[in-house]
Amino acid sequence: GERKMSIFAYNGGAMVAMKGDGCVAIASDNRFGTQFNTIGRNNVKHHQVGSRVFVGLPGLETDNQTLLAKIKFRMKMFRLREEREMPVKSATSMLGNLLYSH
Repeated sequence: GERKMSIFAYNGGAMVAMKGDGCVAIASDNRFGTQFNTIGRNNVKHHQVGSRVFVGLPGLETDNQTLLAKIKFRMKMFRLREEREMPVKSATSMLGNLLYSH
């Protein structure tokens, strides 16, 4: 019979980040697909959300989009309330709280 594709199969990716003396390097694949089928090769998995803050989201694409929107919202709210950009350590804490809030 015909196999039905599940949205939950659109997972994964590879990502690595390194911190150097005054620099960072981030690398990820751009593949979007399910199992051995490639649907696209332009799926961005790392995002700059502040001048010094990047997030890597290699998981389920719908979850990535939701999480990225929440991160950007919280970064903007911080800027509006504090009238400054969120520091890296605060962004790390915010992300940890967001990930473990449900």
